[in-house]
Amino acid sequence: MPTVSVRRELLFQALGRSYTDEEFDELCFEFGLELDDVTSEKDIISKEKGEGKAEGASDTVLYKIDVPANRYDLLCLEGLVRGLQVFKERINLPRYEKIIPAKGEGQKLIITEETAKVRPHAVAAVLRNITFTKERYDSFIDLQEKLHQNICRRRALVAIGTHDLDTIAGPFTFTAKAPSEIKFKPLNQSQEYTAPQMMDLYRTDSHLRHYLHLIENKPLYPVIYDSNGVVLSMPPIINGDHSKINLNTRNVFVECTGTDMTKAKIVLDTIVTMFSEYCEKPFTVEAVEVVLPNGKTHIYPELAYRKEKVKPEHINKKLGISETPSSLAKLLTRMCLKSHVTGNGNNIEIEIPPTRADIIHACDIVEDAAIAYGYNNIQMTIPKTYTIANQLPLNKLTELLRLDLAAAGFTEALTFALCSQEDIADKLGTDISTTKAVRIANPKTAEFQVARTTLLPGLLKTIAANRKMPLPLKLFEISDIVVKDPSKALESFPSRGWLLHNVVRSDFVVYFILMGITATDVRNTSEAAALYPGLSGSPLTG
Repeated sequence: MPTVSVRRELLFQALGRSYTDEEFDELCFEFGLELDDVTSEKDIISKEKGEGKAEGASDTVLYKIDVPANRYDLLCLEGLVRGLQVFKERINLPRYEKIIPAKGEGQKLIITEETAKVRPHAVAAVLRNITFTKERYDSFIDLQEKLHQNICRRRALVAIGTHDLDTIAGPFTFTAKAPSEIKFKPLNQSQEYTAPQMMDLYRTDSHLRHYLHLIENKPLYPVIYDSNGVVLSMPPIINGDHSKINLNTRNVFVECTGTDMTKAKIVLDTIVTMFSEYCEKPFTVEAVEVVLPNGKTHIYPELAYRKEKVKPEHINKKLGISETPSSLAKLLTRMCLKSHVTGNGNNIEIEIPPTRADIIHACDIVEDAAIAYGYNNIQMTIPKTYTIANQLPLNKLTELLRLDLAAAGFTEALTFALCSQEDIADKLGTDISTTKAVRIANPKTAEFQVARTTLLPGLLKTIAANRKMPLPLKLFEISDIVVKDPSKALESFPSRGWLLHNVVRSDFVVYFILMGITATDVRNTSEAAALYPGLSGSPLTG
């Protein structure tokens, strides 16, 4: 779960009242959040770097709040406060409005066909006449970073760029060029660099070096220019210094480029809905016309509202409660889902705002109703289905094995259940046709082509990845393997296997292998093709 750090005094000021730590913890729980920690910048630095490094750091109290990974609207102070205020029925949910300028007066972003192979999608919007303070500016930057680490998947799917619109001139062009043809002064640098020079410059940067691999091996790099040839950004790496925003910025051009169009639209909607609150006309966003390579045009942001209908009895049945339709509609409205009863009370119509991209199915609506109702208020009942559960003998045996092996000094490994055909065949000196492996119909990568028939490749890879660790390496794994069996209805069955590795010297490895343990059958597998004849053995039972 993402963690949002907010200053307590700013949070309480925005909420309009103060809370004790216990009271705010309870409020978070009621809203489906968790107050993870009450700390300060000084305490954080002391824990991470030592007390000596914390001298001069702020003692201001910070709340670290765990937020559900799909609630992008709660990743900043603005969204968090808005959600809590609506939940406590202190304010009504604002309605976000898209302003489309008169023809010829709005901004335009042109996408060229060269971007298709590197970063094909782009959307944009303008926050007009916005007012920043130091706290608002910090929150604006922090939200972008939170989105980059969460829905943007470390900028692989979407990269965000924000620019001072008064320093640049549209229309803007999103294209891709050879690295040597791109030259500009990157953010907070004192001189211009070519794209290859920038890649070398940021290779040791603690923050940006993690994103270089996204484009460094591409023949073309994505870049955004204004009408005067000024570089706005080279996504997903860095913005240009020319258009950087500051506390005096009044008009912000927001662009999101990426490989996933759906995610790009969600990210753009999230940023503009959170910070349009500070525009001269609150909750309004100026639209941008985006021209695709095929000549078609789209207007962004979408800020789309959609309506869903859910039957009250469906919600009551799923939650085990008996609320009236009007009461359920009120609960959902408190969760920023404006709702009302339609017809004869047979349906509840819910309006999904652009901030709630997490609402996909009726079950998401039921979940929000449960949060607003209060999980602690749902009565516990005895299930209608009577069952007696018991641990399977095989699971009981393997749990005992785990305890004994751990007590003997071995470390348990947990490797992938899927692997490549080479891992279980060629690399083990076996033909793939003899392995009885179950193949994946449409593997996404060569590393996940088949279900493993042995635990050996996984532990060998674990050892290979830990060659720098001091010897001995004492590893074991007890996990399921899968083999074909034509006599079974499903033609395959899972079997439990276990494997120990004790690497004593770099040139000598002792293996104890037992594969395919079932509740009634323990077979000798010491002559497996992967092992040297006469230099292997199996444990005996009986």
